[in-house]
Amino acid sequence: MKDCLFCAIARGEIPAHRVCETDELVAFLDIHPVRPGHTLIIPRDHHAYFDDLPPTLAGEIVALGQRLSKHMKARYGAPRVGFAFTGIDVPHVHAHVIPMVETTDLTSRRYIAEEKLTFRLTPRADDGELAAAAAEMRAALA
Repeated sequence: MKDCLFCAIARGEIPAHRVCETDELVAFLDIHPVRPGHTLIIPRDHHAYFDDLPPTLAGEIVALGQRLSKHMKARYGAPRVGFAFTGIDVPHVHAHVIPMVETTDLTSRRYIAEEKLTFRLTPRADDGELAAAAAEMRAALA
C-alpha cells in the first residue's frame, strides 16, 4: 500500500532500527518504546488487521515474537515479555513485543481505575541507543 507507514518501512523507504528480517517479516525497534527493547513485528505485505492475516503468517509472527522474548528476558532482566497484536495507530498488522517490568507496561483499560485518561507518546528513543540495541538483538538472533 503506497501511503502506509509500515509498508514504507518494510520496503526500506523509511529508516528503522531493524532487528530481524525474513522473506515475510520485518522486526524493528519502536521509536517510542514502552521499555528498552520494545520491538514491532510487521508482515512485509499489507494486511490491515490481525484477522486479515493468513494463519501461517500469524504463526510466523508469533514464532519470531517467542525468539525475541527469550533474548529480551536475558538482556533486559525482564521477568516476562508481553506480546500483543494491535491495530490502533497504524492500520497495518503489527505485533508489539515488550519486556515487562511493571504490570502496566502492557495492560487493559479495564484494570485502570481512572475514568478519564490522557494518553501521550513515550519519549522518542535516542537513535544511537536504538542502533546499538538493534545490533545486539540481530547478533543474538543470528
